[in-house]
Amino acid sequence: MTVTVDYLYDFGSPNSYFCHKVIPDIEARTGVSINYIPCLLGGIFNATGNMAPAFAFGKVKGKMEYERLEIARFVKRHNLTEYQLNTHFPVNTLLMMRAAVAAQQLGVHEQYMDAGWAAMWEKSLKMDDPQVFVQVMDDAGLDGAQLLELAQAPEVKEGLKANTTAAVERGAFGMPCFFVGDEMYFGKERLTQVEEEIVAQLTVAG
Repeated sequence: MTVTVDYLYDFGSPNSYFCHKVIPDIEARTGVSINYIPCLLGGIFNATGNMAPAFAFGKVKGKMEYERLEIARFVKRHNLTEYQLNTHFPVNTLLMMRAAVAAQQLGVHEQYMDAGWAAMWEKSLKMDDPQVFVQVMDDAGLDGAQLLELAQAPEVKEGLKANTTAAVERGAFGMPCFFVGDEMYFGKERLTQVEEEIVAQLTVAG
C-alpha cells in the first residue's frame, strides 16, 4: 500500500508558496512524493462562497495585522529570505494555472513551478501580463511562447476546470489544501499535521 498525498495549489496564494518551499523537507523526511494538482482558486471561491482573507476579514480589527505577523513568523522559522509580497497583488492567475496544466502535459511541471513561484513571490512580477509570463519562462529555460499558446488549448482549459471541480467535490474551499489519502488539511499551519498523517498512514501500510 502506498500513501497518496495531493497538494492543491494556485500561484495566487502566498501561503501556497510557503507550503511549496517546505514540501521538499517533508518529502525528504517521509520518503513520500507529494502530487501537485493545479486548480483555480477563484473557481473554488465561486463554487463555495469563500473569498480571500483580505476581503473576508479586512474589516475585523486586528485580524490582518495578525495574519501579517504569522507570515513573518513562518518566514523566519523556515528562513524564506527571498519572499516578498507581490506589489501587483492580487494577480489574475488564470494564465499561470492553465499553463501549469500544459507544463504537466509537457513533462516540465517541476521546472515550471519553480519559475512561477519565484516570479510571483520572490521577484514581484506581474504574471498576468503575457509578455512578462513568456520572458519569465524563457529565462527559466522553458518555451514561454509554447506555454502561452497551450494555455489557450481547449483540452488544457478543460483540464484546469476538471481539477477545480474535483477539488470542490473533495471538500476543498480554499488553498493551500492537502489530501493525505482521504484526509483533508487546509492552510500552511497544518503542515505538521500533514506530515504526521503521512507517517501514520505509512505505519499502517508497513
